[in-house]
Amino acid sequence: MARQPQTKEQIAARVAKAQATKAAKKTNALALMGAVAKKPIKQIRKRRVMTDEQKTAAIARLESARAAKGPSKNMMIDVDVRNLPDDHTFSLKNVRKWISANKDLLGAMRGMKDSKESSERSKYINVQTYIANLENYLRSGHYLDLQFGEKGQSKIKYVCRGMAYYANGHPKRSVGVLYSDIGVYTQEMEDDDRRKAISDQTKIRKTN
Repeated sequence: MARQPQTKEQIAARVAKAQATKAAKKTNALALMGAVAKKPIKQIRKRRVMTDEQKTAAIARLESARAAKGPSKNMMIDVDVRNLPDDHTFSLKNVRKWISANKDLLGAMRGMKDSKESSERSKYINVQTYIANLENYLRSGHYLDLQFGEKGQSKIKYVCRGMAYYANGHPKRSVGVLYSDIGVYTQEMEDDDRRKAISDQTKIRKTN
């Protein structure tokens, strides 16, 4: 009966098996003789000791290389964010500080991630989301969160850029929004406007 030709994979498997068998037999023979196969000893390179002159020259070369490279251009940062001065509230320097502080906080809150208490899980998710929003701001220049600061202690305020009006000519306003004519529209202002609107409607009905 003719012998079937073997594939490359079968030949490779046979060779590997033969090599493994040979190595095992060699190890057993050495064990019976009381000898142990020696492992190659890794040579440890001795640290070169530099003289004071060599250290000074190395430092000078390093400083020269850094100067030639120039400061980091932060090309992954949105150009508007990149151009803000360091003393601006939402500058790159400040936001990076907020991100670092909140990442440390998130690490300390790791145990809350899978907590049985929903309030603890919610706190963990809030910090996680705040970090993601800050990082997105650096990339896109769009600030998505409603809080800011190292501890998220400050709240974002909306600014009205264009007024809208009701059919009767009264302006439409929302509580908490900054308007150029009155400043921040408060709840007290809204309550007062509602009272005036009710009074005006009563006068119209009496006239009719």
